Amino acid sequence: MEGSEELPGPQPPHPGDHRIRDGDFVVLKREDVFKAVQVQRRKKVTFEKQWFYLDNVIGHSYGTTFEVTNGGSLQPKKKKEEPTSETKEAGTDNRNIIDDGKSQKLTQDDIKALKDKGIKGEEIVQQLIENSTTFRDKTEFAQDKYIKKKKKKYEAVITVVKPSTRILSIMYYAREPGKINHMRYDTLAQMLTLGNVRAGNKMIVMETCAGLVLGAIMERMGGFGSIIQLYPGGGPVRAATACFGFPKSFLSGLYEFPLNKVDSLLNGTFSAEMLSSEPKDSASVEESNGTLEEKQTSEQETEDSMAEAPESHHPPEQETMEIVSQEPEYKEPKERGSKKDYVQEKQRRQEEQRKRHLEAAALLSERNSDGLIVASRFHPTPLLLSLLDFVAPSRPFVVYCQYKEPLLECYTKLRERGGVINLRLSETWLRNYQVLPDRSHPKLLMSGGGGYLLSGFTVAMDNLKADPSLKSNASTLESHKTEEPAAKKRKCPESDS
Repeated sequence: MEGSEELPGPQPPHPGDHRIRDGDFVVLKREDVFKAVQVQRRKKVTFEKQWFYLDNVIGHSYGTTFEVTNGGSLQPKKKKEEPTSETKEAGTDNRNIIDDGKSQKLTQDDIKALKDKGIKGEEIVQQLIENSTTFRDKTEFAQDKYIKKKKKKYEAVITVVKPSTRILSIMYYAREPGKINHMRYDTLAQMLTLGNVRAGNKMIVMETCAGLVLGAIMERMGGFGSIIQLYPGGGPVRAATACFGFPKSFLSGLYEFPLNKVDSLLNGTFSAEMLSSEPKDSASVEESNGTLEEKQTSEQETEDSMAEAPESHHPPEQETMEIVSQEPEYKEPKERGSKKDYVQEKQRRQEEQRKRHLEAAALLSERNSDGLIVASRFHPTPLLLSLLDFVAPSRPFVVYCQYKEPLLECYTKLRERGGVINLRLSETWLRNYQVLPDRSHPKLLMSGGGGYLLSGFTVAMDNLKADPSLKSNASTLESHKTEEPAAKKRKCPESDS
């Protein structure tokens, strides 16, 4: 059995994958708060009101816990046995404890002086415990809560973890849910399962979730197969995809195709000249769009205003996560090279993008995709009805929407259209539990909703009307059905007489 478990996977791990290297994308973790950054030498990072440099994390393993010291440097934290003699003394009741603000002998000036001396947060917490007059009278649970609260405030402990779909989806949902259309992490897991995402597939993705869904699909496919991303506007948004830190081999199977050219591809009027003469400004793009984009124009305007509303109040610190994760190579010609080099680089990128668009069009024209995943702020009905033509029979499709009503309309249109089976509209219910000795219970705060999913399978369209032999069989069946009630009607008067 051990030999079967050690079979080589589709992609052998890189010998240095477990080590943090310069230029890697990592996720900083403190308690239940995450932040995605790129490791760069002598670059100041601000996280949870703490600033530091990531120079010292290079070479350490993922999952290492660091402590912020003087000068913003990170030092690996040594594991110590926490229980002390002071914490063992506990009271049996908290009713006699009065919170008058006088139980702590240390003042804010004393704590600031301790920090200025370079005393670590662990020692500050210990002195707070020793100088508290009510600590020993508290119950054991109250003491643990007090220690945890003070550690969170005074101990600057940060864990560096490797980016993954679960971590990044939790991070986005907690910090910037509007950028991923309020898609909860369990809903994303359901999408990957219902969409049968696996290595070697040929997937079609249409998403406006900052590239989170695309990155999740790429991670599960492991660099094998092909992914065609349909995008609205001037280009695809892959801010969250860059946070995964995929190797360049993963990008070889990733293609993008403009959404406003889907109708011409379906009608057979698509050509290479359409890409070369594609307008760059948004106004002309909207004028040249096909019927698919015309259906979505009103939806896009309303959804854009709704999507931008919750994002306007985010502090500047949260916005840096997106700025850092953008692809840096697109800015290099402007900053480093001359204007001529920048123009040549821009033309080279445009020609390369045009070739990728033609390759994506060829893949879509085969109409044999293994799956379709839609998670956008646009109305799902025109999107799904158009994109289903590119999916092969007996293949799954999944549509995400933050609200139920658009998916209900989509469900009705699919039933009228035909060609799909096993349609299911679902919502995942999620509740977190605190699991501690003698204190296991559901958490008081829980998510109100993580969106809705419409899933199903494609089937070949029924050609009953086109086949005359099937028509004759159907007519004989109908004649038999009409004869039976007539015989029953004749029996009724006989029994009465």
